Amino acid sequence: MSNINLIIEERAADIGKFLVGRLLPFRQKRMVGPFIYIDHMGPVKLNERNNFDVLPHPHIGLSTLTFLFEGSIMHRDSIGTEVEIKPGAVNWMTAGRGIVHSERTPAYIRHSEKNMHGLQIWVALPKELEQMEPSFYHIPESGIPCWETDGIQYKLIAGEAFNRKSGVPVYSPMYMIEIKSSQKQELIIGKHLYGESGLYILEGAIESDGNIYGPRQMLVTKDSQLCTFTIEANSTIYIFGGEPFPEERFIDWNFVATSRELIAEAKQKWKDQLFEKVKGDETEFVPYPTLPKK
Repeated sequence: MSNINLIIEERAADIGKFLVGRLLPFRQKRMVGPFIYIDHMGPVKLNERNNFDVLPHPHIGLSTLTFLFEGSIMHRDSIGTEVEIKPGAVNWMTAGRGIVHSERTPAYIRHSEKNMHGLQIWVALPKELEQMEPSFYHIPESGIPCWETDGIQYKLIAGEAFNRKSGVPVYSPMYMIEIKSSQKQELIIGKHLYGESGLYILEGAIESDGNIYGPRQMLVTKDSQLCTFTIEANSTIYIFGGEPFPEERFIDWNFVATSRELIAEAKQKWKDQLFEKVKGDETEFVPYPTLPKK
């Protein structure tokens, strides 16, 4: 019996002059553990006339995790943060009761060719913390636990697993793990996992129960404790997972909450422009989307 419960293919989504491959939410699986949103950005080459510019926009009820493979993004937010994220580092922004942020190509490379490739992720907050004060943490690549076992390279980007703990300050039991292999090898890692798990293939392939799965697919397991597969040579995969929440989560645009009332309040607050402005990026913003008139 296969341990794969669901196969999610990337679907194209437009985030404003930039196409991404969306993995979550999915109609048959809205969340994996506390992970409620996963976008694969790129890889894409931008010329001197094109830049990655996501205008100021709001969030509530979640933490965002940005992890780049290539490129650079300047993050600014309404609590005064201004930091450049580069490949291998982690930007962890917790919206709580509300935060506004922008993501742009840094000024020093705006007029040159550049690549963009990475993952953008939302992690829902526990109900008792969804209205907490907003915060921001930047963790450099050197601060992320890395190790090698039997020729397999591991990186614990966030959370706890493999008897290790990342410095990213998460708020519920979860994990995001990078696994790289230069050789074909069987991995039996279920004993290190818990809750729900999704395995995303960035490059290369894995084999499970005689089936081969390739890039841009996420495999959701029936039981994370039975996570066993063969990783092909020169492959990179990511495992997302953790304990699911007992309550349903509602999602509307950039807002996540356990109640529709909280989302309605945030929606009106944004329409009325009552959120705090982004420091150093106050003049532009993304309006709340409206359906086109027929």
